[in-house]
Amino acid sequence: MIGHDEAWSVWRAARAGTRMHHGWILAGREGLGKASFARAAAADLVAEPGVPQPGPEAHPDIHVLEPLPSNDDEARKRDEGKAYTRKRNISVEQIRGVQRRLVTRPTLGSRRAVIIDAADDLEKGAVNALLKSLEEPPAGTFFLLVTHQIGRLLPTVRSRCTVLRFHPLEPQDMARALAEAAPELGGEALEAAISAGSGAPGAALAFAAMDLGAAWKIMTRLTKEGDPDLALRGELSAALGQRPDRERLLAVIEAARRVLVAAMAHSDDTARLRIVEAHAALAALAAQAPTYNFEPALLLLEIGGLLASVARTRESAA
Repeated sequence: MIGHDEAWSVWRAARAGTRMHHGWILAGREGLGKASFARAAAADLVAEPGVPQPGPEAHPDIHVLEPLPSNDDEARKRDEGKAYTRKRNISVEQIRGVQRRLVTRPTLGSRRAVIIDAADDLEKGAVNALLKSLEEPPAGTFFLLVTHQIGRLLPTVRSRCTVLRFHPLEPQDMARALAEAAPELGGEALEAAISAGSGAPGAALAFAAMDLGAAWKIMTRLTKEGDPDLALRGELSAALGQRPDRERLLAVIEAARRVLVAAMAHSDDTARLRIVEAHAALAALAAQAPTYNFEPALLLLEIGGLLASVARTRESAA
């Protein structure tokens, strides 16, 4: 839990009080470690002196709701400890299933915690069902709602919870977090992951898992040097392989957006306008890519061209 001292300070102050609020929204961009914080905070909440406590994932008084596997095959992958595809939403049936368990007393102590990861993924009916528990929480029950975009939550949900905000980590904390989570990373791969993560260790680890360090370096060069002879765009395509899959292409688009954000820091006003235009175009591509059947080579050519368009070439300087 590197880099979230402020959040822990707020949480522990509340724990030390006599009337801790029953509903908490853990708000901040995805990848900051909010879900890990929720599990650690829940374990802290339900612990009883002198009573042996299992870990958060096996604790009978910690209920974690997240999107279920998308089908039976994916459920088997989950059970085998493999990566699996999830449904888009947390269903109303999942909320009601937990609510049925909340009518009984906690198992190992006087408190229990319900973690919803992420509350952004709740179906409309699930939100309405959750509201009933937030309005009349069972005795000793506390809710921790992991939220990536707090604006997507209904005002009625936000008004019934205390908001605990999480902020991007500083570069030195990012380096510590990645050294702890992925000690095998080093050199350019580590540097690229830290830059791509933009303060979010989870995003940095996902980037590193895609092995996009070489692509990141090329994309950064595109924003600085341009690409009048298409050579760098050719290097980018080679770095990503002949037929990158959709997930890898989505990761490249997101990485390109972060390269542009990083370029803002050392750009003049004219260049910033070009960066904003290129970023908007990449955002449109990101929205289309999950469903459109793009030809990978053409998509990479487009991404490279957008990055190159922000470089300060002779033509743009004139």
